[in-house]
Formats: sequence, structure tokens, C-alpha cells
Amino acid sequence: MQRPYTAILIVPTGVGAAIGGYAGDALPVARVISQVCDRLITHPNVLNGASLYWNLPNTLYVEGYGLDKFAAGEWGLRPVHRNKIGLLLDQGIDPELRLRHLQAADAARATLGLSLTDYVVTDTPLNIELRTSPSGISWGTIGNPDSLLRAAEVLIKQAGADAIAVVARFPDDIEASAVENYRQGKGVDPLAGAEAVISHLIVRTFQIPCAHAPALASFPPDANLSPRSAAEELGYTFLPCVLVGLSRAPQFIIEKGTIKYLPEDIWSEQVDAAIIPATACGSSAILRLNQKQCQIITVAENQTQIQVPPEPLGIKSIQVNSYLEAVGVLAAHKAGVDPAALRPKINSLQQLVIS
Repeated sequence: MQRPYTAILIVPTGVGAAIGGYAGDALPVARVISQVCDRLITHPNVLNGASLYWNLPNTLYVEGYGLDKFAAGEWGLRPVHRNKIGLLLDQGIDPELRLRHLQAADAARATLGLSLTDYVVTDTPLNIELRTSPSGISWGTIGNPDSLLRAAEVLIKQAGADAIAVVARFPDDIEASAVENYRQGKGVDPLAGAEAVISHLIVRTFQIPCAHAPALASFPPDANLSPRSAAEELGYTFLPCVLVGLSRAPQFIIEKGTIKYLPEDIWSEQVDAAIIPATACGSSAILRLNQKQCQIITVAENQTQIQVPPEPLGIKSIQVNSYLEAVGVLAAHKAGVDPAALRPKINSLQQLVIS
């Protein structure tokens, strides 16, 4: 009997990926790959689509810092049936926008049956600032990180939250050209890097699932809006997809070797394949997985703003042009079929020389 076939799908945040660099536009990729694998592990950047989401029962929603720790073999993943989600709101959100987010949270409870604790508001504004590197990658800073952590601690210790959904007020003075490029599907998400900083800090400190939804003033309608960015235009908040993802996000096993394991627990040694854009191979997760019995698949069509190919890093990968081709490689790998056998010409075996 074969063990479950497990794959990881990674599209790095804030690097302008042609697929997965916008509003949940890598979700179709995840939907297809989840049909080939028994278990798919991916992260919020792939699955979050603002008001749009899709239930993938065999897919695990794992925040980026937790994914890195998992790939390193330091943390495991324990699937759950349900998480109680704590909602953390930035004091910097104005009253009307705060109300919109609270109503979205109540809608998720009433319409989707999700479990939320009472919410908490930070004791000071978080003061998020956005940055862009010379290479075009987005990142950001938190002006009051201690306020963020104090609020998260209240949700965990007083309300019993199993996961944290953060809504932080993002600045309105985002560079107009960056916003316009993003909305037309040809730029880097100016918010994504800062969002990753927020969730990384909570996961690193408390070792529980976390994801972030930015609070923004609404933009005027744009007749030239790209379909890849359109999900963010559907409402006043990006919170619904975050709540859905966190509702069944796996819990982290952080004390390897000291607790009783369950049959459904997942460790990095069980990962069979990882799929990554061909120019974005420098993440710690991929570098660690490359040291294990994990087949790395790089997708050339998904171009990014960074140029970190697999070869200089010593990563042995199967290089494909598209995600459609990657799905074929996964199917062959799962079936135990050499992809070369699917081509019209197969080279003959050659004798090795004993030195």
C-alpha cells in the first residue's frame, strides 16, 4: 500500500509573480494540483482571493514562516477539523472601516459556520509602512510590533484562539504608478511584503497559524482592471478568504521527538515534490527540501521580479514551461513512471566504468 503523495506549491510573496502575484490568481493552479496529489501544502499567498475562496479538503493552508520551519524539519503539521479564530484589528482602522470588517467576520460565522472568538483592538495604531527594494520586491515595517503581539496574546490566552486573523490599516498614500500597474496585472503587489512581515512575527512568536488582511480605503472603479486583480474590487474587506483559510489551517508541532505523534501528522520527510517559479528558487524552504528526497519542479512561465534560478544554487529540478506541464510531471511521479518514458525517443542505457 502506497503512502499519501504530498506536494508543496510555493509562489513567493511580493515578487511580482506572473501567476500568483495578484489577488488569489494562483488558486486555479492549486485546485488542479490538489486533484493530482493526495495532500497539497501551500500558503496564504496562493489561496487568498479577498472575497473569493475555494474549499480544497486535501490542501493545508500554512503561513510562510511556518512553511520554512516545516521544510527545515523543525516543525510538523497536524491537520485539524476546526480552528477557533481570533480577530485582531489595528487601532488605526477608522470606525466605518472597522465596522465593515466586523460585519464580514459576523457574516463568516452566520453564513459559513466558522468559529471566531471575540475580537481585540491593538492598544496603539500599528503604523504600517510600505517599502520597495531596488529590484522591485515589496516589503514593509510595523511601527508598533509590541502592540501587535500584546493583542495576539490576549486572543490566545484569554479567548482561547487557535489561529489569528490580523487586519491592519495600510497607508492610503501608496505610489499611484505602483497601484495602477498592479491593478492592470503587470506590477508587484505593493502590500504583500508588509503582510508577510505581520504574519511571520505572530507565527514566530506564538507558533500558531496566522494570516493577514489589509484594511484600505476603496479605489474608484477602473474600466481597464486586470482579471488577476479583480477579486480585490468585490467588497470593502479582504477578510473572508483569510477566515476560511485559517478555519482549518494545520496546527504546528514544535517539539519534535517529545510528544505523541498522530498518524495524520505530516513532516518534511514525507514531501514528494515541490513546485516553484523557475526564477524564485532561493527560499529557505526550497533549499531545505532540495536536501531531502523531494522532487523540485520549476515553472518557467511564471516569471518574477527576481532572478534566482535553480542551477547556481545546486538545486536539481525538473524544468517545465507551464503549470499544466507540471501537473503531468506530478502525475507521472506519483504513478512511479519516468517522464522520459512518455517521450517518443528513449536513450539506451550506458555502461558505468568502475574506477
